[in-house]
Amino acid sequence: MQDRITADLRESIAAVEATIEECLPTIVEAAEAVIHCYREGGMVLIAGNGGSAADAQHFVGEMLGWFLDKQRGPLPAIALTTNTSVLTSIGNDASMDEVFSRQLEALAAPGDVFIALSTSGESPNVLRAVGAAKSIGAKTVGLSGRPDCALAQRADIAIAVPADLTPHVQIAHAAVLHAICRMVDEEEW
Repeated sequence: MQDRITADLRESIAAVEATIEECLPTIVEAAEAVIHCYREGGMVLIAGNGGSAADAQHFVGEMLGWFLDKQRGPLPAIALTTNTSVLTSIGNDASMDEVFSRQLEALAAPGDVFIALSTSGESPNVLRAVGAAKSIGAKTVGLSGRPDCALAQRADIAIAVPADLTPHVQIAHAAVLHAICRMVDEEEW
């Protein structure tokens, strides 16, 4: 069991290291987009399914609370994954494919940033949300796995983790989101 755990942790570390090697410029670009959005009075909206929904909520917690700098004031961010009444009414009355896009149509504004999380990069509701955000004039950041996925092709800024297993992609996504949080915290607000 120890060998399997050790191997899995090493594979997770390798996924993060590969993400640094292959995605660092786009991670910097994403952090700069978030910082610019906040400097211009905008808001960050974020969404994903399953574990990515949890990552979205975690990111928002860091923006509304703080990451490391407890002196930084709260910054506006919304996880489109948290309102069960909204999610279930849209999902039931329309389609699960629209649960994020409809919220963006109501809440997003030009100059905002929408962060789309999908380990496969093929989630229909996430892809539709990217389209909605772009039509509003929001900047889109896509965090996915494989670089040949639809999300990596459609997002303005694509961070495609070079890993095959979903848990390894999720670990890298968490590390990327933490890096963005740190860059936001290090700004003078």
